[in-house]
Amino acid sequence: MAGGEAKSAPGASLQAVHSAEEILLAFAAAVRAAGVKVTADRSRSFVDAVSLLSIENRTDVFWAGRATLCAAPEELESYRRTFEAWFSPSHSANTTQGPVATTVRAAALDDDGGRDGTESSEALRAVASRRELLRHRDVATLDPAERALLNHMFAELPVTLPSRQGRRRRLDRHGRIDRARTLRDQLRRGGEPGPLRRARAPRKPRRIVWLIDVSGSMAPYADSLLRLAHRVVVAAPAQVEVFTLGTRLTRVTAALRLPDPDDALALAGRTVPDWSGGTRLGEVLRAFNDRWGQRAAMRNAVVVVASDGWERGDPALLGRQVERLHHVARRIIWANPHRGKDGYQPVQQGIKAILPHVDSFVGGHSLTSFKELLVVMGNA
Repeated sequence: MAGGEAKSAPGASLQAVHSAEEILLAFAAAVRAAGVKVTADRSRSFVDAVSLLSIENRTDVFWAGRATLCAAPEELESYRRTFEAWFSPSHSANTTQGPVATTVRAAALDDDGGRDGTESSEALRAVASRRELLRHRDVATLDPAERALLNHMFAELPVTLPSRQGRRRRLDRHGRIDRARTLRDQLRRGGEPGPLRRARAPRKPRRIVWLIDVSGSMAPYADSLLRLAHRVVVAAPAQVEVFTLGTRLTRVTAALRLPDPDDALALAGRTVPDWSGGTRLGEVLRAFNDRWGQRAAMRNAVVVVASDGWERGDPALLGRQVERLHHVARRIIWANPHRGKDGYQPVQQGIKAILPHVDSFVGGHSLTSFKELLVVMGNA
């Protein structure tokens, strides 16, 4: 099979309605629709592998995808058929595969590279430039194709978990001198001096709680914020809890523990009954404090609240509940999608009520601001 793929007849050069990266990611989605278990990380690895080879060389693209998208022998045939349907010289215009919305015109690749390396390098630089621009764009302003690209870029966000000092010290040659252990050793030797014993208390991960507003005013950002929470859940499944805030409190932790972000968000969407509805932040936070905030596991947790602060209920109630939560939590981080935008002022009654009880007030509208939010969370 490998030999047959490497010697296909030359075809037209790559010309797409969208960027080269969009075509590659759409192809990875098509392979997934064909039954291959393609994750977001594998899709990202596929794009990176092609960027190191030649996007104009059909053989390079085939083997890059075969090496990164397939994990089992039984997946190879489905991958081969999908590749032929997408990148063969006879591939017709405006072909789509499965549920993928990206449209490709004559997406056939040359076996021998077709174009020179300079043009290919310029295409890759253009893709890199577009990716950098997307990092700073407000997610509410993205079109569907740009949002699809951004969703794959979430896999690149580094997650550092907050930690605390453990109570029990363990032997560690780089730790501080443990006088009690050293003295006991000397007593065993009848008072004869010996090596100093050193010990250190290991650091343990802190509990993290995400509270994400999914009301109507937060609809353009809720999907991205849940993807961000999914990144944190995958990094520490046992340490992270995620709830949505609307007209009621909904726990979506179990849904976000699925490894694939698209599957996780789809299940979370079916779990949340009040998506894009109203919001009563004060009442919902009171429900969280009554049911979850008093549990020992929630004490000294790092709490991340993602909301624009538009409160249809009593702002004073919201302020009291955030203050109540502050007495229990290690740190409260409030991420507002409008924070950091030109001309923004925290004049909403809900925001003014919570600011005295919040440790960090950060933005939450772009991939760059999401990265900064993760840094603040990791240092809490």
